Formats: sequence, C-alpha cells, structure tokens
Amino acid sequence: MQITGSELFVKALKKEKVDTLFAYPGGQVIDLFNALYGQKEMEVILPRHEQGLVHAADGYARSTGKVGVCLVTSGPGATNLVTGIATANYDSVPLVCFTGQVPTGLIGNDAFQEVDIVGITRSICKYAVTVRRREDLGMIIKKAFYIAKTGKPGVVLVDLPKDIQKALGSDSYPDKIDIRGYKPNTSVHNGQMKKAIGILNKAQRPVFLIGGGVNIAHANQEMLELAELTNVPVITTIMGKGVIPTTHKLYVGNIGIHGSFAANSAISECDVLFSIGTRFNDRITGKAGTFANNATIIHVDVDPASISRTIDVDIPIVSDAKKAIFALLEKATTLNTDEWLKKIENWKKQYPVEMKSQYMTPQNIILAINQIFKKAVITTDVGQNQLWATQFLELNEHKQMLTSGGLGTMGYGFPAAIGAKLGNPQKDVIVISGDGGIQMNIQELATAIVYELPIIICILNNGYLGNVRQWQELFFDKRYSSTCMRYRKCCDTTCNSPNKECPEYTPDFIKLAQSFGAKGIRVTKTNDIIPALQKAKENRKSPTIIEFIIEREANVMPIVPPGNALNDMILESEETAK
Repeated sequence: MQITGSELFVKALKKEKVDTLFAYPGGQVIDLFNALYGQKEMEVILPRHEQGLVHAADGYARSTGKVGVCLVTSGPGATNLVTGIATANYDSVPLVCFTGQVPTGLIGNDAFQEVDIVGITRSICKYAVTVRRREDLGMIIKKAFYIAKTGKPGVVLVDLPKDIQKALGSDSYPDKIDIRGYKPNTSVHNGQMKKAIGILNKAQRPVFLIGGGVNIAHANQEMLELAELTNVPVITTIMGKGVIPTTHKLYVGNIGIHGSFAANSAISECDVLFSIGTRFNDRITGKAGTFANNATIIHVDVDPASISRTIDVDIPIVSDAKKAIFALLEKATTLNTDEWLKKIENWKKQYPVEMKSQYMTPQNIILAINQIFKKAVITTDVGQNQLWATQFLELNEHKQMLTSGGLGTMGYGFPAAIGAKLGNPQKDVIVISGDGGIQMNIQELATAIVYELPIIICILNNGYLGNVRQWQELFFDKRYSSTCMRYRKCCDTTCNSPNKECPEYTPDFIKLAQSFGAKGIRVTKTNDIIPALQKAKENRKSPTIIEFIIEREANVMPIVPPGNALNDMILESEETAK
C-alpha cells in the first residue's frame, strides 16, 4: 500500500509506542501536523517555545525511562532546539528530534528558513541525518529510536525535507534493525571484573563513586544491594544522587566543587576507588593530579571514550552499569570497613553540610519539601538553587531529581518539570529554581495552565545571578559585574552592597503568576514555608508559584576554589565564620 511520508511518520511513532509528542508547527512540517490531526493514540503537546519543548521532552524521558520525541519546523524552529539537544546529550538522555527541512531540491540554495541543522548539531548529538530518499524514511526512523536508547543513550536528530513528507511510498515499517558498525558493548569483561573484585576484597578504605550512569541503567536497587553486601560507603556525583537512599547509613554525600567535606575527604584518603557510570569531569575531580592519588582506581562505564580521558585508571571495564553490578553481586564479599566508616561518620559530624543564618535559608525550604512530599519528581534549574538542592534534597526510590549536569543549562528546570508531570501524572512535581533561571523559560507557564498541570514552582529569589555573584565575592573582590537582577539604569554600576534602597524587583512573580491564571504565594519568614507548600500541594488544577525571598548574599558552602585539590575546601563564608 502506498502512503505519504507524513503518514509513515505517524505510523512509525505509533509502532515505537510514542504516547507523548512535544511539537511546534511551521511551514516545513505542516504536512506532518496534518497527518497527526485527529489521531487518538498519542498526545501532541504544544509548548510556547522550542527550547521549552526540547527540555520538556528531556524531563519526560529522564523521569519515565522512555525516549522523548520532538517535532519542530526548519530554520529557527530547528536552531531553537540546539541548547536542549546539547543538554540532553551531555547527560545521556534518549531523545529523537525531528526537524522540518526545505525540499531536497532547494537544500544549499539559502531558501527561506533553511539551515544545515545536521551540520550544526553533529558534534552535540549521538547521530544526525537528513532523509534524502522516501524509500529510506522508515529505516532511518527505526534507526533513530534504536541508536537513541541503546549503548550510552543520547540524542538523534532526523531532518525531514518537505518533499519527502509529501512523497508516496511503501507503508512498511521495520520491526528490527541491524546497523553495521554500531554494536554497543554492554557485556562485562570477566577477566577485568575478576581483577577488580580481587582488589576490592582486599581494600581497607574502599569507596563506591557512583555517577548518573547507574540512574540511567535503572540499577538503583541492585546498587543498594551491592553497597549493603560489601559494607562499602557510597559517594555520588550530582547526577548519581539518589542511586541509593540519601538517608542510608552508607551514603556519604556528593563529591566535587561543592561536595561535602566527608565525601571529598573520603575520595582523597581511600585506597580503592570503584567508580561506576561517571565521566570524571572537572566539576568532581578538582585538581586532576591530586584526585584519589592514594587509590587504585577501577572505572566501569558503557562508553569506552569516557575511561582514562580525564583520570588515568588502573582497571577499565567497559560495560552497562546494571550488568556490571550484577557481576559484582555474584562475586563480592562483605568487607571489614567498620573503622573506615567510623572515620567518615566523624567527618560528617564535625563538618556537616548546613546553613547557619538568622534568616530563612534554602536549607529550611528544601527540608520542608523533604517533609511534605513523599512521592515526587523534583527538577532544578542551574546555579545556587541547583547546588542547594543537591546538598539538602532527600532522594529514594519514591523521589527523583532531574537536573542539567553536564551542560549546566539555565532555563532547564521548569520545562523539564512539565515533561515530568506529563509522564508521571500521579506524582507531585516540584521545581526548584532561581529568580534568574526561571525567567529564561517562564513563557511555559502558559503550557502548564492549558494542560492543567499542578506543578509547584519554588523560586529562591535573592535578586542576583547568585552562583556567579558568589564567585565574584570570593575570587574577584566583590566586583558584582552584571549579576544584580534589581539593577536599573539609575543605579551605580560599581554597587556591591545590597540594601533597602535597592529598586523593586522586576517582574513581580506573584502578579505574573496571576496573569497566566496560576496561583502565586510570596514567603518571607521561615514559619510560612510549610503552610505555603501545603497550600500549593492542595491546588490540583493549576500551577503554583511560591516566591521565597532569601538572603541576598547567601553562599553555597563548602567550595573548592579553582585549581585546588578536593580536600582543600573553603568550609563556610566569612560572615558565617564570624
């Protein structure tokens, strides 16, 4: 039977069991939208900006484990996906992004709304291709979904010229695919694993360092069993947080520039570092030459390119995280780590991660979120809000955190929450954002309204681009250059001392919420935090913005200054120390 390329596109999505499509129409995809019209098997979500669209697809994919699917038009529609594509690909999120393109005969002629989106995105996605022949369309779509979700997951972009969408061809769609040259290895090398287990079993001060790869592999329960079997403490990257319950006795904390004293010290003093599913990026290693230099380093990762790229390791193991953990469970033994665990516990007690202030703190807010929400997906934006969330959020099998780790994308948190809520309608979804980041995709409040998504948006408002301001305070003599969000033309450009005379904040988030049809609550006192969150939880018909007015120069502590080793930290701000 002969059908159009657009009709085959819709058939392919149904065959791939796509139930939610994040899509924005335009001239070069109008045939695809025409084919989607009236079908009942998938919901087409219309966000208000393509960047919000791709972040929503990302949040949907991370929170459900399914492939997120996007559809946008050519030119600016396609280029508006670029930041979201890089965000998802850095964090190994499976997305398939379809972009419209001008007819094949016009490609290369600078036609209206023509861009080489394949060339633009090739370095920031797993695979990108333009469909040049109608007979290849089904196979290419099948290949896109297979590549996106296998091996190290990532983003695949498929560029669809308008004439391919209109052309008639076969209605067949392949059930399976075999790609020559793409054979991702997920099995465990028995010899390497045997060596690794032998070294682990002799360790006196071992640690597991767990990254986002374990969350991606959905190996949380297996990792918990492994930690309890071996009695080995667990340290996580930001992306690995939640892989075992954060309240578990073997959980130490996050590693890195804003890692806990106990976690960073344990990495510096361990004799065996068994790492699973992390890239050892610069945010977690500190000065690379000093990282875990007393330890034998074992590194498990599904991507061979990630092993020994930044940190030289002693035993490399290319494997899917879950399969590697299963292999460990079969051979590992219980270690005598009582003295080591006692030392780590003393570090935690002596140098706890906490905020000391007479004012309402982000710690107060996040601890209240922990108390009220037992089954939830929490998304964060990027900046101080993200770092406070990763320090204080309690995560377990019922609570998941989504955040932009590798790219650090401001504007991610809110649209990602929309995708997470669409994928998990039965769960509470909470956004933790700063006053700067929330404004980058605030237009998606309309999306949350029209799809009746009762998302709770917690804005930590300090009137600054707080993370950059903190660095300016600590390392640039308080030269607050372009970080004050209350700045107006009449202000002194060298001001670095916020006070009561500062201009009013723009916008008024409460009035903004109300203008969209959402609820708005402003909180200025610690005692009002829990009532505000409870009120938001009870609102089941629309989103709620809660604006928390926090101390303007509150800092995220501890911090490892640039160029320092992990165990060379500033533990508290000067104001707190006084």
